[in-house]
Amino acid sequence: MASTINLLRLLADPTRLRLLLLLEQEELSVAELQQILGMGQSRISSHLAQLKRAGAVTDRRVGKNVYYGANHHGRNSQRERVAEITHLLAREVPETTRDRTGLKLILHKRQDKARRYFDELAGKFGRSYVPGRSWEALAHMLISLLRPLTVADLGAGEGTLSQLLAKRARKVIAIDNSPKMVEFGGQLAKKHGFKNLEYRLGDIEDPPIAKSSVELAILSQALHHAIHPERAVAAAHRILKRGGRLVILDLLSHRFERARQLYADHWLGFSEVQLHQFLEKSGFREIEVSLVSHEKQSPYFQTVFATGVK
Repeated sequence: MASTINLLRLLADPTRLRLLLLLEQEELSVAELQQILGMGQSRISSHLAQLKRAGAVTDRRVGKNVYYGANHHGRNSQRERVAEITHLLAREVPETTRDRTGLKLILHKRQDKARRYFDELAGKFGRSYVPGRSWEALAHMLISLLRPLTVADLGAGEGTLSQLLAKRARKVIAIDNSPKMVEFGGQLAKKHGFKNLEYRLGDIEDPPIAKSSVELAILSQALHHAIHPERAVAAAHRILKRGGRLVILDLLSHRFERARQLYADHWLGFSEVQLHQFLEKSGFREIEVSLVSHEKQSPYFQTVFATGVK
């Protein structure tokens, strides 16, 4: 085990400190650490090697995977010294809260055994023809299972989803910041006889909806258009009744820069950690975040689902 001076020198690097803080809580693979820290494999492996040489970290092979963890096999005085120094320095690292959220998501993924099946299933629906099976039919079926609710469709566009929801909801309020979209959606609602569907011109960061007045708020592929996405999530929390739910469908972080010109995207998607933090900071509970689809064609967009209860 390294001397106290060498240990201080080792942990003076914020990345190594963050790694050790995470590995004190759970054994993790390099791939899992990449997801949490948002860093490249070579950089993480280099820091792990230094921590291992100093005796602060051990590794364990499980099949094809190697898991790293804090060294808990040294003398008590050594372990206590490492823990004391690590937690003392942790106060100086602003990313610790983000890392905790990332670790929580990684552990959730491990526990969600069904996720592996659905990850394989994602993208296969509709690739082979089955008479009568379509996304539209499936959406109708699922929406019919909802109890009558007051719903806010935030960033509704022309309101295709709003109109599907209106078939079952008590009331649907569709919000969009484009006057033409609102006008077009309103005409469609009138044409199809939806008296419980109202289109309103407004911004998802400050929707023209009364506080604590809706039971379900939806941000479907709308959050990446917001200038301040965290404000949009906070606004959704504000308009929900206690016990109401927010549902977010958006793109996972990507590097397809042309999306800004092609689709007027302000953000190139969000990471699972970012969405979890948006919900957490706004006061939501029972938070769930997961990947639900992966496109098979370039630029290989992935869709992430996030939800929370007020």
